[in-house]
Amino acid sequence: MTSSLILPERSLDDLLILLPVKHLSTRGLAVAVVAFLALTQAFAIKPPREQAPNFRAKSMDGEQFSNASLKGKVVLLQFWATWCKYCRSDQPVVDEITREFADRGLVVLAVSVNESKKTVKKYLEQSPRASKIILTEDTNLAAFFEAKSYPLYVLLDRDGMIAGTQKGSGGGDALRSLLRKVDLE
Repeated sequence: MTSSLILPERSLDDLLILLPVKHLSTRGLAVAVVAFLALTQAFAIKPPREQAPNFRAKSMDGEQFSNASLKGKVVLLQFWATWCKYCRSDQPVVDEITREFADRGLVVLAVSVNESKKTVKKYLEQSPRASKIILTEDTNLAAFFEAKSYPLYVLLDRDGMIAGTQKGSGGGDALRSLLRKVDLE
């Protein structure tokens, strides 16, 4: 069971009154603002996460996935295409993350969007992937997340809630930052 800290709403004036300062100079005001921002960040309440839509997916190996089957796992969805140079440049780091965090419950579903099985299979012969490969025809994920530019990453937490998204390639640092949202990094 988790609990949330609920703080009463306060205006900037209310919070500045709490500071032991009677007369604020420009520098003093700057220090007060920085202190205020640090305090609000320390007590920040995370916005509620949105439930991922009910999905189904079948990997090219025939493995079935759904919200229910992935409950308790962290899921990284990667929407990609074989022709996408940014997807190709992210592939080594996605594969590395797939292997590195598999024992901590990470499942990576790489959804090849709008490409034939023949095209994807040919690509995988030259560039094998560590993640589970899903074709658009075998899932409803691409439609739910409106994947129109690639790569697109969507991270689902262990409760099946959307923990974060990343549009475009950001390399290893960006993907690891995304994983920190579910305490994996």
